[in-house]
Amino acid sequence: MVNVPLNGAGFLIGSSSRLVSRLPKWVELGAFLLALVAGVVNAIGLLGFEHQSVSHLSGTATLLGTSLLSASLQHTLHLFGVLLSFVVGSAVAGFLLHGSTLKLGRHYDTALVAEAALLILALWLLSGGNFYGHFFASAACGLQNALATTYSGAVIRTTHVTGIFTDLGIMMGSFVRGEPLDQRKAKLFVVIIVGFIVGGTLGALLYAQYQFFALLFPTAVCLSLAAVYRVYATNLR
Repeated sequence: MVNVPLNGAGFLIGSSSRLVSRLPKWVELGAFLLALVAGVVNAIGLLGFEHQSVSHLSGTATLLGTSLLSASLQHTLHLFGVLLSFVVGSAVAGFLLHGSTLKLGRHYDTALVAEAALLILALWLLSGGNFYGHFFASAACGLQNALATTYSGAVIRTTHVTGIFTDLGIMMGSFVRGEPLDQRKAKLFVVIIVGFIVGGTLGALLYAQYQFFALLFPTAVCLSLAAVYRVYATNLR
């Protein structure tokens, strides 16, 4: 059995270009909108969820490690709950969207509606001062990240961009060395990065005006994507 190495974003090295090239053209738009949603939610998280990221877990895991020495038990359990909620959200997507290739008819719309429902629950709790809303926001991001992993046919993340920046650096180095540049793959990565950054800006603007009700925007995007996907999938059957 041959072990195929993974790169920074989780793509199979040697097969990632083939996987990306098989994706339909509208995947870039879907990736942009999902990254936009994650950027908005994460910006609201940084500004309103006790200045804590909810779209990715690296910082939260670090905070959990340091809290074991210096913070209260309640704070430690809260951070652990955020981590666990992200995993639970991913598990929901894994249950709905088994398989690793894009296939019309799978429950992508169901997953998007579930994400919207989690964001509404987060809004309801957080607007009432209940910290349990953090858990639902984290679960929504976990569900979305797993959704993007499934619909892309490879491990593409839309709720954080560290691995994608790493991949772009690898591609640039390979290009300088004389290897051809996979323009489709590079375009997809840039689209995700731009979507996440634009989402962060939009999230900050919305939070300044509407506080936690700013979560209605990513909720509306998720519901709109679910409706468009359902119509698209139905017409192609």
